Amino acid sequence: MPAMRVFALSLVILLVWSRPALAASVDGAAIHWTSKGSGPAVIFVHGWTCDESSWEGQVPAFSQRYRVITLDLPGHGKSDLPKDGKFSMELFARAVEAVRAEAKVDRAVFVGHSMGTPVIRTYALMYPARVAGLVLVDGLVQIAGGPTAPRPAMVGAEGLKAREKMVRGMFGPATTPELQQHILKMMLGTKEAAADGAMQATWDPSWVRNDPITTPALGVYAARPLASRDAIARIFPKIEYHEIPGSAHFLMMEKPAEFNQLLTAFLRSVYP
Repeated sequence: MPAMRVFALSLVILLVWSRPALAASVDGAAIHWTSKGSGPAVIFVHGWTCDESSWEGQVPAFSQRYRVITLDLPGHGKSDLPKDGKFSMELFARAVEAVRAEAKVDRAVFVGHSMGTPVIRTYALMYPARVAGLVLVDGLVQIAGGPTAPRPAMVGAEGLKAREKMVRGMFGPATTPELQQHILKMMLGTKEAAADGAMQATWDPSWVRNDPITTPALGVYAARPLASRDAIARIFPKIEYHEIPGSAHFLMMEKPAEFNQLLTAFLRSVYP
């Protein structure tokens, strides 16, 4: 009997250790991701200095019908910093692709908040066959040759102050004190190298192209949208556009019911 117990224990240990970890990699850096539910895939991509917890109001709702995948971009959340310390939209897009491949998903709807919008835009240009639809969540949409914002350094004590000021500027009346604390902890807790590198990558004009993306798209924007309607229509000519009244930048966290209703309708049109 002891021998049988030892054999059973060894078998359990072997099975536990043989389970694949939910981690992909890009250029040798581990990318953390989470999967819940089954069915057609929806991949959520967070914004600058955020992480997968940005989608806590969506995962339970959509995993009942879809396979919901969330991830931490390189240098964010539980994912490693790039091995060479260099950030770019192309790197972020390849990280998303690494997760898609590791999850063995053929095609997905990609949802990107804030900086996550240029990430999924870049992804759609690099991997068009993998994209069933795109969702812009108060996302940044740049035009090549258009005006660019200054790229403030996000390092040192002054950089941390600049980050906090920027984050607090994203709040509105619907951003409750509890939600503000969650967002501040998440965004100010991101490594300095990632905060600075991702900011520089976002405003690096070298990645911006005006190629229109004709994939079905949904735009859900705050009451004071981050991007101009002209820019959105130029890059995403088939977009269905909405603004949620009373919302600020983190609208999917502030107004989850309203946001989820719009996303539900879009997903049903893409995945009938």
